[in-house]
Amino acid sequence: MSKRDLKKYLASLDKQQVEEQLLELYDKFSDVKVFYDFVFNPKEEKLIQEAKVKISNEYFPTKSKRPKLRRSVAQKIIKHFLVLGVDAFAVADIMLYTIEVAMKYSAKREVRYASFFKSIQNSYEQVVHYCIANGIVGDYKKRLLDVSDEVKRQKWDNYYEFEFIKEQLD
Repeated sequence: MSKRDLKKYLASLDKQQVEEQLLELYDKFSDVKVFYDFVFNPKEEKLIQEAKVKISNEYFPTKSKRPKLRRSVAQKIIKHFLVLGVDAFAVADIMLYTIEVAMKYSAKREVRYASFFKSIQNSYEQVVHYCIANGIVGDYKKRLLDVSDEVKRQKWDNYYEFEFIKEQLD
């Protein structure tokens, strides 16, 4: 069904029928419930703190001994934040936090997976483009430059790719 068809259908319903359908959607689909819970009670700080804990646990687990190093966990959180319409500053903060935690991990332990470094590079490129697109580079420029400097300090093989991405900030 197209958006236009949906509008036409909703226009044919009376107010009570629309309310009933919304309540049914709210009951049936958890995503709808999460959306409305956020819209009417946006506890962004709490969401951000919970997200940071989840991301940290991927690299520095508190319950198990082995880190999982899954970037996908952070990507799902970021995608969820974007769907909810969380403030761009909070999204950029989480994006950078993900990279910073991964870099902290690689500074303490030797990482031998090329995919790890490529994954962090992709995250870096994503946050740089996100900050540029949302006009918030000035607020995060220091952290973005610090990431690139840390990559150089840790002598990652893909350092030059980070440098190339960093040039987009100017």
